[in-house]
Amino acid sequence: MSPAGPAWPRLLVLQALWALLVVLLAPWSLWAIKNTQECTWQVVLNNFETVGKKDASDRFVDQEPLYTVDKVFSLLVDSPIDPDETYLGFPYYLKINYSCKGESSEALVRKGHLTGLKPVVLVTFQSPVNFHRWKIEQLQIQMEAAPFRSRERCNAEEVCLMSWYTPMPIKNGSVVMRVDVSSNGLGPTIPNKRFQVNINGFLERQQDNTLRFTVGNELFNLIPRYFVNVPSRPLWYTVDQTPVFILGGIPEEKAILLTDTNFKDFSLVELSIDSCWVGSFYCPHANFTATIYDAIATESTLFIRQNQLIYYFTGDYTTLHESNHGSERWVRVLANECIKKLCPVHFHSNGSEYVMALTTGKHEGYVHFGTITVVNCSITWAVFIAGDYNLLLLVEIEDPSTRKYFQVVSYDLVSDYLVVLYTIPEFIPDARGLEFLMILGTESYTNFPMVPKAMSYNPYNNLLFIWGNFLLQSYNSENFIYLADFPKELSIKYLVNSFYGDMAIVTETEEIWYLLEGSYQVYKLFPSKGWEVHVSLQVMQQSSLYAPSETMVTLFYEDNKLYQLVYLTDNQQGRLVKRLVPVEQLLMYQQISNDYLLERQGSHLTLSFTNLCPFTVMRLRDLPNPLIYTRQERYRAQPPRVLEPWGFHSDNSLAVYQGLVYYLLWLHSKYDKPYADPVHDPAWRWWKNKKQDQDYYFYLASNWRSAGGVHVDMASYGRIYDLKAENELPERIFLDKGTSYRFSVFLTAREPEPLHGASFQVQSRVSLAVVLADPGCIEAVVKEKVLVNRNSVLFWVTLSDKRFCFDQGIRGHHLMKTSMLVKVVGSSGHCFQNTHQGPRMQGNLMVPLLIGCPPGKRLAFDITYTLEYNRLQNKHYFDCVQVDPEMPCFLFRDVFYPFFLIQDLVTGDSGSFQGSYVLKVVGGGPTLDTIKEYSEEDIYRFNSPLDKTGSLIWTTRNATTTEDSAFNILSHNSLGIEWLCMENSPCHDTIPHSIFASEFFFKVLVSNRGVDRSTYCDYQLTFLLHIHGLPLSARRAFLILTVCNVLCWKINNIIAWESYTYSTASNTRDFSNTSGTKSGESSGGISRVASKVAEENKTDTKKTWRKKSIS
Repeated sequence: MSPAGPAWPRLLVLQALWALLVVLLAPWSLWAIKNTQECTWQVVLNNFETVGKKDASDRFVDQEPLYTVDKVFSLLVDSPIDPDETYLGFPYYLKINYSCKGESSEALVRKGHLTGLKPVVLVTFQSPVNFHRWKIEQLQIQMEAAPFRSRERCNAEEVCLMSWYTPMPIKNGSVVMRVDVSSNGLGPTIPNKRFQVNINGFLERQQDNTLRFTVGNELFNLIPRYFVNVPSRPLWYTVDQTPVFILGGIPEEKAILLTDTNFKDFSLVELSIDSCWVGSFYCPHANFTATIYDAIATESTLFIRQNQLIYYFTGDYTTLHESNHGSERWVRVLANECIKKLCPVHFHSNGSEYVMALTTGKHEGYVHFGTITVVNCSITWAVFIAGDYNLLLLVEIEDPSTRKYFQVVSYDLVSDYLVVLYTIPEFIPDARGLEFLMILGTESYTNFPMVPKAMSYNPYNNLLFIWGNFLLQSYNSENFIYLADFPKELSIKYLVNSFYGDMAIVTETEEIWYLLEGSYQVYKLFPSKGWEVHVSLQVMQQSSLYAPSETMVTLFYEDNKLYQLVYLTDNQQGRLVKRLVPVEQLLMYQQISNDYLLERQGSHLTLSFTNLCPFTVMRLRDLPNPLIYTRQERYRAQPPRVLEPWGFHSDNSLAVYQGLVYYLLWLHSKYDKPYADPVHDPAWRWWKNKKQDQDYYFYLASNWRSAGGVHVDMASYGRIYDLKAENELPERIFLDKGTSYRFSVFLTAREPEPLHGASFQVQSRVSLAVVLADPGCIEAVVKEKVLVNRNSVLFWVTLSDKRFCFDQGIRGHHLMKTSMLVKVVGSSGHCFQNTHQGPRMQGNLMVPLLIGCPPGKRLAFDITYTLEYNRLQNKHYFDCVQVDPEMPCFLFRDVFYPFFLIQDLVTGDSGSFQGSYVLKVVGGGPTLDTIKEYSEEDIYRFNSPLDKTGSLIWTTRNATTTEDSAFNILSHNSLGIEWLCMENSPCHDTIPHSIFASEFFFKVLVSNRGVDRSTYCDYQLTFLLHIHGLPLSARRAFLILTVCNVLCWKINNIIAWESYTYSTASNTRDFSNTSGTKSGESSGGISRVASKVAEENKTDTKKTWRKKSIS
């Protein structure tokens, strides 16, 4: 039996007294919280056919946009909608309701609607793994939900059942979506709630519209033997990127638990694998089993190990691949290897995800991440450190002369270099009552042997743990600290890391321990007095999440909170539930139960407690605008206004909402274009021709005359730039070169009070520490201001990048992971803040930092200022005859002065690029259809000032060049570019295709890499430059001039002859009819000659135009 909680008969009177004690000690604020309604949001998916149906819900399978939405937009004839655009829609809606404990949900929703309640939905798209294919960005869209009547029969005049709906958007490259639901501030108070809405690429839709799993067959009977008396197992996946979790360990069944909602709901699936066994003399195995032992989920692929075989299955994710790349069946890999263990890699890197396999048998000592071999050893565990691109291996060494021992070995995947970092002691050290012990080699040891099992590494704080029947931690993988609070009599089965400063430990006996990273004290959560108190209170409240018989299936973190998946058995009925492990409450209960004192005052005893928290109030102040540092791009969208008395939407208005949200996100995806718009806003082009009619559209809506009964407010769709901080540190902080993040911490010290016992002292002040994971790359400055009259201290914290720990990189790529820990000394595990969602731990704030080029910044060609400045400097501006507003022309003989912008897509800032850059022509052609890419050799010849082959396209009077003098370095202060098009260049002697001057399209690459030291960003911009008025070569110009002169001479002769003849005929007409007749004949002959010349010219012209159309 593997209990996750105490059995009911053990809940004795003492536990009830402890529970009563906790209730009596609860502050009045908690009583006020409990007296309010306990309400919660409810969210499900609906497709177009199930909108308005009661209890209808769908799975996230379809990923293609819908074209049916465009039919509805054709009805909006007198609105700001562009009738020439095609509007698409997403395949799903989010259906939103709420419920309160003890009340009817239908009545509550009606009441909320009538009191003005409108749910606000914030959808966050997870950035993709493959940054080579998709743009790295932190994108959000905030939508207001639209009320919709249910389609069920109703006897009421207006409404019986209703819900709120918003489109459920999809973004290419993202399969993980986080949905946060909050209130608009009207109506009942409902706490914010988060939902995971992920795409399940392992389901497919059948012809009868039913769904089936592609990985196997779904089992609908959760047999007790699958879970009762079965040990718990770890949940392995790529952090923040995995849409579908899988969990093996079902005894003697080739089945897994599969979920796309983080176990809010789940399915038991029997896998369609062959279950063969390859046991042989070189592949040792005790016996055959169908159990799936190791299961790892990544962004689009599932990996499993059965016996010593490895299989993988890739899901159907068209949003990731733009085509169906899904597997048709499970694929076996490493067929010639005996795999004893799979090791997860929790973080993706370099645009890829990784899984490592450890071998046994004839290839013992191999780890398949590539292939690495260590002789005379067995690899127990492997950890991949993506930032350094090396492997940490826990290796068991067999030395015939001595006993077996373990070492930590580092393998550099780039240099193929192997080095031993640390040799693990043979026995557990004797800490002699200390909480921790630094391993220096001079300490004494116990008789308990150290038995290492695995390792865990946090890339944000560089903290490495080695664990077994002990717990060692190190910040540099070489010097280790022994945490003595964990008992040596126990053995750790697995660790669960939140990667945000918290870690849970599960032992072989299913005990749960807790460690706050940065401290050395390990807390026992289960079984404990605190757990008994918590369960007692849950029983009093008749919670459905607890039962007399429980078995823990797994333990995992979600949004920095610890959750259990537990199998409950109650009244012979079994069920799987996901429940929160209230770490803060358990620690608070244990603190109360341990730190109290009974004192006699007169004839009775009084109960007093010692609060170990050094402060009473902790607040964060002066937090900057979060958008600058979190790099979250947030859009807003509100439903179109409907001309209906009660404000309910129809199918058509919801379809319009779908199309508007889709088009808004489509504009965002297409905004990353080289030519900068006059207004730095992706939605500007949508309404730029309709803004002047905004009052007219409002007039129509105010008089209920809008076409289709829908009014689209142009101001309801766009970017949010003025987001304010919420009095807490951001989820993550991006730092560019030399940038800083500054905030303050306000602490009110606890009044000095004596501590009882031998450690009597007076606490009089608080101290703040800032712990940096990489002090060589970032620095922190803390300034203190003591507020004596308020018994408080104000700490100003400034975090800055040191400017030399990262090379230039593309935005969002290869960022360096590090972290900052803000810690109030003495607060770990002792300080809690009561909130409406329960107690929250205070005093330890861990924030991940990402150093490098932050996402959301780009280099753009400032065409507006370039045109203005060129007109000013050259005293004129001549555009092409055929004007293209998207690509204005520049005259060849004019000096060209280019200017560029640095546009921040997150904050909306746009300013002139002040750094240095290199400009290269990397392609070109006389027309858009004939543009070709140049080779590296050609690029050098066409752009380098060192070229001696007469191939230069352009030059500049600037004297600054790169270190090898190969290319010119330009800036916003440069003297401009002069076009040359020398004899061996591709633009030399370009033949015009009409009567107008020659044109050429240059494909230009602008990059600041290696020449701009002001940023970590490697800005690269490729754009087309249209140049007209190119001169002809001297030879061709002379030929054309000669032909023109000959033609002019002939034409002049013809004109002169005709004039002479006409003059002669006029003079003789009055004197002689005979002469007149002859003269007439001559005139007719000359006229025929002129007509013939004209016909020849006309024929030549026709040939010329026919030749142009063919080419």
